[in-house]
Amino acid sequence: MERRDFIKLCAAGASLFAAGTAQARFYGRALLVDERGAPLRAAAIPPERNLIFNYPYAATPCFLLNLGRPAPATARLATADGRGYEWQGGVGPGRSLVAYSAICAHKMAYPTRQISFISYRAEASGPNRSAHVIHCCSEHSQYDPASGGKVVAGPAPQPLAAILLEHDAARDALYAVGTLGGEMFDAFFAKYGFRLALEYGQAAQRAAGGTVTVFPLGDYCRQQVKC
Repeated sequence: MERRDFIKLCAAGASLFAAGTAQARFYGRALLVDERGAPLRAAAIPPERNLIFNYPYAATPCFLLNLGRPAPATARLATADGRGYEWQGGVGPGRSLVAYSAICAHKMAYPTRQISFISYRAEASGPNRSAHVIHCCSEHSQYDPASGGKVVAGPAPQPLAAILLEHDAARDALYAVGTLGGEMFDAFFAKYGFRLALEYGQAAQRAAGGTVTVFPLGDYCRQQVKC
């Protein structure tokens, strides 16, 4: 979002949280960089490609997507326990850039360094034959990234948690600043603590730093399951 939109969201999120009707949480402001450490330019992000970065913790993966079309604000989203919220839409020059937690809201399948059962699908595939969705092959939950990550198929009880992005138009740079919606980080660390400790050591639950590296999903993990 542009800085003025970000300030507006901060004020709205604070009032909604106080009223008990939304979950907007702000973490450290992290600049998105490429694999060489250079700031990722919003205009250079290819459309409909799976990109991944870890935020707000060292071991919590997120999808970064250029949908190739504007993503408007979406009202009437709700967490699994019924708390409503409004997603503010895409950011960047065409308002087409979105980011979501890559932890499936059903049974917390997520991209590991070895394999990923969840990814964005630009073309129709699998039993539900849907295109332009984030699809989890674990039990075929599907999410619409153009509508706040809302569930469009499968057993997931809530949308994917959105990652709040800030777009610095002057530099064409992107920052991750927080989350919106139903976070699952506590349950994620409880379920996968042993596995994450083997991969990340004591850094698994460490807050993301001032920069976070964005990778193509194919470079991040060895195998992507297609279903």
